Amino acid sequence: MEQKDETCELLYNTRREKLRMPEYGRNVQKMVDYVKSVEEREKRDEQAKAVVKVMEIINPQVHQQENYEQKLWDHLHIISGFQLDIDSPYPVPAQDTISERPREVPIEKKPIRFNHYGRNIESIVDLIAEQEDGEVKTAMIRQLAIYMRQQYLIWNKDTVADETIFKDIEMLSDNRIKVPEGIVLSRISSDASFSRPGMNSNRYQQRRGGQKAKKQRK
Repeated sequence: MEQKDETCELLYNTRREKLRMPEYGRNVQKMVDYVKSVEEREKRDEQAKAVVKVMEIINPQVHQQENYEQKLWDHLHIISGFQLDIDSPYPVPAQDTISERPREVPIEKKPIRFNHYGRNIESIVDLIAEQEDGEVKTAMIRQLAIYMRQQYLIWNKDTVADETIFKDIEMLSDNRIKVPEGIVLSRISSDASFSRPGMNSNRYQQRRGGQKAKKQRK
């Protein structure tokens, strides 16, 4: 007696039709496909309104947008592939405007001179360079030097002379900033510890784990 092959073939999403708007899911797309197949226009309009209500429930964050009701109807037409013939309360969006690629966001192309300082430091240097000479500018240079020294020690794990930081400031400013003579940076405490971003939390977890182990041994 022959045995039937009852193997169940799995249907992967990669083999299904691509979702036009994944945030609404495949069931909504099936609903829209059904509405497209309804022959009576009046019934098709009613079904379209029902689908829009479902879309509003599934995607409640659409309420945060202006004219969100029109957005939902626009999404309905997009999901249908602009093939839905209904009496929409809003104009059907132009397909070419929907598929238009967004404009590129301009990105700063200027290379960073010192990676351990970062691009923000260079922006601060440019800002200070535009200030008039005086006590305020001198105070700004001193605070900048203290912060740059901290960043230097985080990434280089070594001592650094104040003069090195001063030279870096003048170099980053293309000599628009001349560090006044007599500026003295605050001394670094002997027990000060500088860590890279994310390292402090790891050390805290290690220290906490060690304390817990000591309590268990007692």
